[in-house]
Amino acid sequence: MDREIYLDNAATTRAYDEVISYMNDINIKYYGNPSSMHTKGIEAEKLLKLARERIAGSMGAVPGEIYFTSGGTEANNMAIFGYLEANRHSGKHIITTAVEHPSVLEVYKYLSKKGYTVDFINPDSQGIIDLNMLESKITSETALISLLYVNNETGAVQPVQEVVEIKNRLNRNAAIHMDAVQAYGKIRINPGKSGIDLMSVSSHKIHGPKGCGALFVRNGIKLQSILFGGGQENKLRSGTENVPGISGFGLASEITFRNINENSQKLSALKSRFIELLEEKIQDYRVISNENSSPYILNVAFKNLKAEVLLHHLEERGIFVSTGSACSSRRNTSSHVLKAMAVEPCYIDGAIRFSFSSFTSIEDIEYTVSALVDIIPRIRYGGKK
Repeated sequence: MDREIYLDNAATTRAYDEVISYMNDINIKYYGNPSSMHTKGIEAEKLLKLARERIAGSMGAVPGEIYFTSGGTEANNMAIFGYLEANRHSGKHIITTAVEHPSVLEVYKYLSKKGYTVDFINPDSQGIIDLNMLESKITSETALISLLYVNNETGAVQPVQEVVEIKNRLNRNAAIHMDAVQAYGKIRINPGKSGIDLMSVSSHKIHGPKGCGALFVRNGIKLQSILFGGGQENKLRSGTENVPGISGFGLASEITFRNINENSQKLSALKSRFIELLEEKIQDYRVISNENSSPYILNVAFKNLKAEVLLHHLEERGIFVSTGSACSSRRNTSSHVLKAMAVEPCYIDGAIRFSFSSFTSIEDIEYTVSALVDIIPRIRYGGKK
């Protein structure tokens, strides 16, 4: 394999060199338990404080609104279960969408068996939820509205402000939870000012370490702990904190947001160039990602072609991509996201997600399209055009 081109950044990202160095230093020098009262513990506690300040600062929050978790999945579970358990009087009705990440969908499937009414709103062909349908579903019994801010398969960005305005007009007491794992670090979000009550983010999507995430909980929102023990994270999330990981997350956040505008402009240009090259050189495909989607994600469906076959042929060229969400791609089932968007079956099976990062170059894009030009006719037509 002469070169490696990593285009699966929506699954996970390569950690910044500075983050790896910083975490190594902490592992060697500041290995104390932050709950310990001696010097080593105090040093570790100071590092947690710094990381909390960095994450809070990145979203215009105060440090006390940030709770560290093991990642986006735990943050989503903590937000949903924790809120509903602590606010049983709010009602037993939940609104979400049919294009959520599995870490949310599976929770709501479970809750629907436990006495909750869950409405799953379908998106349009662009992946955007129907606001009229949302409006028709909100009642006085609606306790929670939960949305995926940026879709992990298509990059579709939901109209968050419109959702908040509709909710406030019809049921101000309902809480809004945003799974912002694919949005955080890519677009600027101030959850407090935006009217978001709970927001989940993850470290390894922004060049930080795996195994770390955070949940924003707006001041005044009550949550019930779903992990019991020593009472860490202000009694909401027990367990000895992962100081090196959390610290790496904090530094990754600082670096990412320092360059957020520059990266967005760069990747918008790369994504546009990718689409231009596809138009010039490839036939029988559909760009699933809409024109206003995240510049970090491009979903392309190739007609009458098996995505898994194309994925492995690309890997032989040193190009790493995905067929959809990394959390469900091994199940060999068609994408629930594309089905909900009413994408034709002849395209769904050939859908590939190309996802970019600040490390992606124009040379990577050109080499990838060149590989597609060579591979697709051979695997689609068996060597015959």
